[in-house]
Amino acid sequence: MSEKQLHQQDAVDRQLSSCDPTTSAHALLDLKTALSKREKWFVVSLIALTAFLGPFTTNLYLPAIPVISRNFHKSIELINLTVTVYVIFQAITPMFFGPMSDYMGRRPVALICLLILALSSIGLALVPTSDYWLLMVLRCIQSTGASSTIAIGAGVISDISTAVERGGFYGVFSLGTMTGPTLGPVIGGALAQGLGWRSIFWFLCIAVSLCLLVLLLFLPETLPRRQHSHSKVVYTPIIPIVGRKTIILPPHATSTPTVKFQSRNPFPLFLKCNILFPLVLNAMSYAVYFAVVASLASLFEVAYPFLDGTRIGLCYLAIGGTMTLGTSFVGKYLDLRYKQEEKRLCEILTTAGGLENRLLVEGVSDVGKLPEFPIERARLKYLAEMVVILSGAAMGYGWCVERRVHLAVPLILQSIVGFISMTVMNATTTLLIDLAPGQGSAVSACTNFFRSTLCAIIISVIQPMIDGIGVGLTFVILGVLTLVVSLPCFYFEINSGYKWRAGRPPLKSSTAIPNSPANRQAEIIDVDIEKSESTPATSKLSLYVGKSEPPAQ
Repeated sequence: MSEKQLHQQDAVDRQLSSCDPTTSAHALLDLKTALSKREKWFVVSLIALTAFLGPFTTNLYLPAIPVISRNFHKSIELINLTVTVYVIFQAITPMFFGPMSDYMGRRPVALICLLILALSSIGLALVPTSDYWLLMVLRCIQSTGASSTIAIGAGVISDISTAVERGGFYGVFSLGTMTGPTLGPVIGGALAQGLGWRSIFWFLCIAVSLCLLVLLLFLPETLPRRQHSHSKVVYTPIIPIVGRKTIILPPHATSTPTVKFQSRNPFPLFLKCNILFPLVLNAMSYAVYFAVVASLASLFEVAYPFLDGTRIGLCYLAIGGTMTLGTSFVGKYLDLRYKQEEKRLCEILTTAGGLENRLLVEGVSDVGKLPEFPIERARLKYLAEMVVILSGAAMGYGWCVERRVHLAVPLILQSIVGFISMTVMNATTTLLIDLAPGQGSAVSACTNFFRSTLCAIIISVIQPMIDGIGVGLTFVILGVLTLVVSLPCFYFEINSGYKWRAGRPPLKSSTAIPNSPANRQAEIIDVDIEKSESTPATSKLSLYVGKSEPPAQ
């Protein structure tokens, strides 16, 4: 070891010996600050690859539904039932695997899920066409492995990102989830036509096995309490690229209190209004998207008979491609909106004469961590207009397919559906992670539960509705339902989310110095915020938090 390295190690030893064991562990295990930007992007890329497999598995299967229907001698409705049960398990299993990753760690749960997915894909590739029930069972098992990857990825982002950079990271992460719907139908349609429907599952098994190998080699454990667990095979990557420069903690500093698994139960999140309304917004947007992709193959086969399996798969590129563009757009947009709201609140508090005191009293380092920061506005602004456009595009899409207008028109309309639904889903998911820090996987599991449950209902009723009232009226009903449900949720979250977040928390008086000018000024500002009718400066802050626009300076 060189002399310079010895001096560095001595400095580290002195720092660790002077720190309290309980506090030093939390300080040095915080990957939000310990990892470099490049290392964070590498981790996000790995989990985006994992998250890609969930929707890829779903959409790889859809173009083959007519082929599988003929091979199993079952109706389209019965084969659609295999999609329904897949989505039902997609709703349920992340509610267990997500919180499990909040307790056991991200890496081992991700590896387990991929192993289940690989084995079930082998089973589906070998299932006899006479055993329809076995196809159903294996699709349920396959969903168990595939559906939890997104929840685990959201937990990783929660572990390594700050609020300022979270939107960008989640945008790139969603790029993986949306590349699956883009490539899945194209590859699935080509494989089903060229090599038969069984080749779909062999291809999936190979892809999942490669991803499993990549995670074994490179993915680090990001959950703080599990980063220094003794099981190296489970928690440590074979090739530790990330975090090599992080300070190695002594044994006494790595001990963390035992956390019961029940403390990560995600179901109480449903009881919080500020969590519930974004969940509904997210689910409705996803339902519109999934209604389009789930019915596309069977509808286009009838409306446009000149399309073969491969060309129908290519039609999925329209909605999948714009969803991919939406992920790139919304990540940058969310980070920009966050910084804009942070700047505005900073200006208002500065005008009121209490910015530094508010930061001191709350014990935070930046404006974005203040309880009065309007995180709902930062994430959801302009979403109401997007929901209106989304509903209109879905209605137009249904009528165009029914009237068999030129193929380009429904493709353009489904592109609009893809872009806007992705924007709404990313914005609401980022808000949910902001509102429940430390429970990223649980929040993502709740999101998945809501939207997958709704999608299961839609898949089970959409084909009978199309057969009964036609494609046009079916999508009109879906569009109107989206408006009726989503707009009130948006309104209440924007205008009341701040109050539901616990209202105006009491001052942390112990943070400020008693009887000091700073403390007295902080008390004055707090009273002004509570009684916003009494002073002009307060009215400005109250309007900013609860209404649509901050006042003009």
